[in-house]
Amino acid sequence: MKQRIITLTLLLTGVIIASAQTQKTVTVENTSELELKAQPVVVDLKPLGEVKSALVRLNGLEVPCQMDDLDGDGTADELCFLTDLKKKQRQVFSVELSSVGEPRQYEPQVYAEMLLSNKKIKEENKQDLYISSLTVDKGTNPYWQLHHHGPAFENNLVAYRIYFDHRQTVDIYGKYHQGLELRQTQFYPDSLQKATGFGDDVLWVGSTLGLGTLRGWNGQEPVMLEDVAHRTLRIIARGPLRTVVEVIDEGWNAPTFSTPVTMTTRYTLYAGRRDCMVDVAFRPLNPQPSTLNAPLGPQGRLPEQERSTLCTGIINVKNSVEFSDREGLRGCWGTDWPVSAKDSAGHKRETVGLGICIPRQNIVKELPRDKRNYPFVVTPQNDELHYAITFCSDNEDFGYHSADDWFACLKEWKRRLAAVVVVK
Repeated sequence: MKQRIITLTLLLTGVIIASAQTQKTVTVENTSELELKAQPVVVDLKPLGEVKSALVRLNGLEVPCQMDDLDGDGTADELCFLTDLKKKQRQVFSVELSSVGEPRQYEPQVYAEMLLSNKKIKEENKQDLYISSLTVDKGTNPYWQLHHHGPAFENNLVAYRIYFDHRQTVDIYGKYHQGLELRQTQFYPDSLQKATGFGDDVLWVGSTLGLGTLRGWNGQEPVMLEDVAHRTLRIIARGPLRTVVEVIDEGWNAPTFSTPVTMTTRYTLYAGRRDCMVDVAFRPLNPQPSTLNAPLGPQGRLPEQERSTLCTGIINVKNSVEFSDREGLRGCWGTDWPVSAKDSAGHKRETVGLGICIPRQNIVKELPRDKRNYPFVVTPQNDELHYAITFCSDNEDFGYHSADDWFACLKEWKRRLAAVVVVK
């Protein structure tokens, strides 16, 4: 669901003069009858040349912002900031862009980390081998060499992680209180941290779809991403307002693609929101680059006759109850151990609510629940697929504590995702 909450139009007036600073006005209008909290506003910086710092103001007051280099070429591609909008409200932001200096520093509202396991350190919450990216060749599985098995990222409400193996499962970490925790717990709180109210892993995912994991589809069941020439996981953005984690499966022999493809998946988490945006792009194995926002030429797309089918959905939590609007919104509420039976010491059963929202046009079929999953068969359009995932933990002192309340939240969530915000 690639910024389906935003319709982005950047109107550039006049000629940009080659100087240190450029002044712009960004108008943000909520066309819906809904109040929108922590609304992302994303501005494309590419037409503006090299931008090294930005200052955003609303009514003369500074608004925290973030600049990100998404394609890794050393130049910022996007400027983002967050705002709260009343129904039908229009806001006018002043944006000052500079080709010199460095990005302004703001208090972090999100956090992301990826670490190699340091065998010399026994404590699971004191690992110190931080990395930003890792690429492995076919047949190499770094799952056990990476601490918490892949990148993890959070805001004050929720935390996610992505498994770095053929499953690429999306897993979750639930909190008791609002705040950033992963730097201290590293996804594995010790007994003292648990006693003082830190969160923990709240879902056992195994080989299921977890929370919105995308896999192949062989016509009968999901297929892991095993036949991949090179697999890369990297942290693109670390805050202060959003984290962006990217997974590149280069040379994937997917069951329903006629030729090997490169699949690039981005997970974007904004401050103050439960939901995580999942944006997926498919490209031929060659040419490169394969990043999500890379420009495409005539040879940069898959054959038009290609209609691939894939699978996503959510895990069937033990004894869970289900909600579906039969139009792409699906959720469950259930209780189970968050770890395998042999590792259950020190843990308790956890109750969670899960949700996924997929555009109707991408759904081939909503499949009935089975013992492991609530699955969908989906297909990309124009070589891309965009959807959103969300969750809550019953432990939260700020969240939802019944299936009815959670399912009502999911319905409202879908309405907010569909709200049109026009940015000029």
